[in-house]
Amino acid sequence: MANAVIVDAVRSPMGRGKAGGALSTVHPTDLLAAVLTGLVGRTGIDPGIVEDLMVGCVSQSGEQSATPGRQAWLSAGYPVHVPAVSIERKCGSGQQAVEFAAMGIAAGVYDVVIAAGVESMSRVPMGSNRQGADPHGPGVAARFPGLVSQGVAAELVAQKWGLSRRSLDEYAVSSHARAAEAARIGGFDHEIVPITLADGSVVDRDETIRPGSGADKLAELRAVFGTDELTARFPDIEWKVTAGNSSQITDGAAALLLMSEEKAAALGLTPRARIVASSVVGDDPMLMLTGPIPATQKVLERAGMSIEDIDAIEVNEAFASVPLAWQAEFPVASERLNPRGGAIALGHPLGASGVRLMATLINHLEQTGGRYGLQTMCEAGGMANATIIESLA
Repeated sequence: MANAVIVDAVRSPMGRGKAGGALSTVHPTDLLAAVLTGLVGRTGIDPGIVEDLMVGCVSQSGEQSATPGRQAWLSAGYPVHVPAVSIERKCGSGQQAVEFAAMGIAAGVYDVVIAAGVESMSRVPMGSNRQGADPHGPGVAARFPGLVSQGVAAELVAQKWGLSRRSLDEYAVSSHARAAEAARIGGFDHEIVPITLADGSVVDRDETIRPGSGADKLAELRAVFGTDELTARFPDIEWKVTAGNSSQITDGAAALLLMSEEKAAALGLTPRARIVASSVVGDDPMLMLTGPIPATQKVLERAGMSIEDIDAIEVNEAFASVPLAWQAEFPVASERLNPRGGAIALGHPLGASGVRLMATLINHLEQTGGRYGLQTMCEAGGMANATIIESLA
């Protein structure tokens, strides 16, 4: 089987996903087009050699309803013979795009694929694709009565692992501090593609980082999911999840160029990373956010590695309780876990996050001399992806 390698990895800056956010005036397909243009321009490839464009996108409605990858490719002015497909595995959509691309290369179906993700949460609100309907159906409701939202699931995870409100808030402060320091020293510069707006201004920095965040300030925020009905149903929950220790609603896009090792050599391109192994699992749909734990176990077994072999780990910060519960099961040094902050500081543009994390992980490994990185994400419905990469820098 062919080795799948990552030739380059880029992302947009992260913009707040609301009216007035830095990227809120940009149509999602044009946002992705700008990132694709940056990726192709940096690598110098002929875009016509790309055989498929796999794009993670969760809210596939409105401006994101017509295979956004296809529209972005056309918007970028690239050859019409290159197709695209949308992938939706909730928060892991972008990571699944990377894994599907790598699988296609390993199987010999493709030589060159772009895996990408996009989500404009200011223009296509989260949940808009549900159209107010019940996405579960009576069969699921009968089998799993009383399913809860992700926010309540984050509370259940915090309760199960005994995580205090203070620990959640302190983790959130650390996320912002790490992201702010990475930005200060230019650690994100190599992964960010500047976005030019219609008025000619340029967005080239993440809008979401709050360097002055402090635990005492976050302690003033109220918990957001403890309604009277839920409090009566879960009397033991202390209700600790706030907007401050949760991921931010965000606009963003990201893209990776993957090839077979042989194709990269033929084109004279130097790969930056290699896909070592991947896994995808299902887990308890009530707790919902615990999937990264078995996904990590599975991918390590598949790779024949232990967690001590991994130099840096990205566990998507959907809520602070997710990486903290993961760390309770894999007690790695805090410096190895989300070393440049995560979605609490950088935001979580749903379909793009899996690709954004990969770009950040690759850059971190290169800049610190690390060899192996692991990325895992929780997903709605109790699912998770995990991927191990090897830096080739």
